[in-house]
Amino acid sequence: MLSLTRSARYLIPFALGLATATASAATTPRQQWKTDIGQGYQQLASSAHVLEQTATHYCDSPSADTRQQLEAAWKTAFLDWQAVRFVDFGPIEQNSRAWQLQFWPDHKNLVARKVSYALKQDKPVDAAFVDQAGVALQGFPAIEYLLYDADMQQGERALPAADTCHLLDTISTHLAGTADALASDWQAFGDYYVSMDEYTEKTVAAAINGLEILQDKRLAAPMGVRPPHKRNKYLGDAWRSENSVAAMRASIAGFKQYMVPGLTQLLNDTGHPELADKLLEQTDSALAKANDLPDAMAPFLKTDEGYRKLQSLFIDVIQLEQVVEDRIAPALGITRGFNSSDGD
Repeated sequence: MLSLTRSARYLIPFALGLATATASAATTPRQQWKTDIGQGYQQLASSAHVLEQTATHYCDSPSADTRQQLEAAWKTAFLDWQAVRFVDFGPIEQNSRAWQLQFWPDHKNLVARKVSYALKQDKPVDAAFVDQAGVALQGFPAIEYLLYDADMQQGERALPAADTCHLLDTISTHLAGTADALASDWQAFGDYYVSMDEYTEKTVAAAINGLEILQDKRLAAPMGVRPPHKRNKYLGDAWRSENSVAAMRASIAGFKQYMVPGLTQLLNDTGHPELADKLLEQTDSALAKANDLPDAMAPFLKTDEGYRKLQSLFIDVIQLEQVVEDRIAPALGITRGFNSSDGD
C-alpha cells in the first residue's frame, strides 16, 4: 500500500495537469475513456485528501462546525468514488482496491465488528494495524460507522474520543493513500490501455456490470423485488448515513460523465448515431429520476407512494442497462463474458 505524508500533495495537481493535456489529444474512444476515467480517479484522490485533512482538523478542534465539515467531506469523497466505481479493470483490481475503498455488501456486519475490535486494543491502532486488519476497516464504510452508527454515537467511545479520533485519522490516511495510488497507477496504465483493442470490450462490459449491480444489488435487493420480497434498507449501501439514493445518483452521474462520452464516440465512429442518441436519452432519464429523490432510501420503503418512486427509478435503470447490453453491445460485436465482481 502506498503510504503518503500529508505534505505529499504534488501527485494530485500533476495528475490533473496531465489529464488536461491528454484531454485535448483524445481522438479515439479509448483515449476519451482514459482521460475521463483518469479525471474521475483524480477527483476521488483530491477529495480523499480533503477528507483526511478534515478528519485531522476535527480531532484537533472538535466542534459542531468541524463535525459538519467532516461529514460533508466524507460524503463528497464517497460520492466521488460512487461516480467511478463501475470501472472494474486495470489498477482497481490490484490489492483489492475496490474493497479497500468500499467493503460492500456487508451481510455479516463485518465493518462494525472490525471497528469495535480496533477500538478495544490496549493502545491506539497504527497504520500497520489498519493495513493488516483487512478491507472492512480500510475504507468509506468504516468511517461512516464512526460518524453515523447509532450505537457508536451513544457509547463512551463516540467521536471525538481520543482513541476513536486516532482510528478515524488512520483510516482516512489509508483511504487517501489508496486513492492516490489508484489515480497514479491509472496514468501509468493509460498508454497500455489505449494500445490494446481488448479494452474496448472490457470497458463496455464494465459499464454493463456496473448497471447490473445498480439494478440488482443497490435497488432490487433493498426494495425486496425478488424473493423473499421483503423491503430492507440495510441491504442498500450507505444506509447508516442515509445516502443510499445519493450514492446511486452519483453512480448514474458518473456513468454519464466518465462512460457516455467515449461510448458515444465509439457508436458514432461505427455508424450507430441513433444508439448514441438513445444512450444519452436513457441516461438523462434515469438521472432525472434519481435527481427527483432525496438522499435516503429508507423513507421510500415505508410507504406505497414512496415505493412507487423507487420503482420508477428502478425501471429507468433497467432500461438503461438494456440499451447498453441488448442494443449497443451487439451492434458493436461485443460479447460479454463472465464477471466475478460482487458489488465492488
